[in-house]
Amino acid sequence: MMTLSLSHYLIIGAILFAIGVFGFFLNRRNLIVLLMSIELILLSANMNFVAFSIWSGNPAGQVFVFFVLTVAASEAAIGLAILVLLFRNLSTIAVDKLDHLKG
Repeated sequence: MMTLSLSHYLIIGAILFAIGVFGFFLNRRNLIVLLMSIELILLSANMNFVAFSIWSGNPAGQVFVFFVLTVAASEAAIGLAILVLLFRNLSTIAVDKLDHLKG
């Protein structure tokens, strides 16, 4: 039976990070996809924190993940609130239409 090593977790974290970066840079039109890409990037970083924490035997990385998840949850809530306000004012969530908000 095969056991998973640190490199397996780091490779999966790098793949998730790359998907998040590609989603962020390739799709500049939909605000929901941009928020999901940012969350995917944060979760891949959290995965690396947990992998290094388990590998080194130090629980500090796992504790740090709780703080990052708290910030990510508040960021998602604020982002969705902004998204709802944008949809109410502009009737669209396209990022291209955000130039109407300039004062």
